Amino acid sequence: MINLTINRLNVSVEEGTTLLEAARFFGFPIPTLCYMEGLSSYGACRLCIVEIGEGSKAKIVSSCTYLAEEGLIVRTATSRIIKARKMIIELLLSTCPQSKIIQDLASAYEVRQQRFKQEHEDCILCGLCVRICEEQMMAKAIGFRGRGENRTLGTPFDIKSDDCRLCGGCMYVCPACQLRCTYTEPDKAICGGCANLSPPCVEKEQFDDMMCFMDPCVACEIIKDK
Repeated sequence: MINLTINRLNVSVEEGTTLLEAARFFGFPIPTLCYMEGLSSYGACRLCIVEIGEGSKAKIVSSCTYLAEEGLIVRTATSRIIKARKMIIELLLSTCPQSKIIQDLASAYEVRQQRFKQEHEDCILCGLCVRICEEQMMAKAIGFRGRGENRTLGTPFDIKSDDCRLCGGCMYVCPACQLRCTYTEPDKAICGGCANLSPPCVEKEQFDDMMCFMDPCVACEIIKDK
């Protein structure tokens, strides 16, 4: 067993467990877009970043690809991590503002602005469709093509694949296919219709090392019920 600390909780996990799996197992929520249980980890969206180590040696890693190590100190919701996640969400919004999943993430993380040019793409290159096609459907009908800004997804040479069984698995897992519930203003990047109330329980400025990681927040639920 591997012994490590997650959000100041001493835990033990089996060798080969990723930080994402360990954190979620012990009840610490970490957002993801490119990760799905049953598929290989890819580390494309970077939303699952966590901070490991302490002080000047602390660094940010993707939790879905980083394996648990003996004595490792992990924090999932520091101010540094929250700030980085908000920036990633802004970038995702600029790429695919019509995605309901990304809009929900923006609301959950109180993202109130999007400072980049909107592209309205139909793909965020998370690779979920490629992995489910290969690893679950055993088809390998689609894959990545090109590099950098020219990187795309599709069949070889854009020719209809004989290996595709039209199962729909690629559309089922695609976050860009989950269209925005009320997309009536295409030029408005942020909907905000599902925005959470500000947490009434803590002053965030006083919790630089560890901010609220509860999902849902108990205090927020009590306020809502009243």
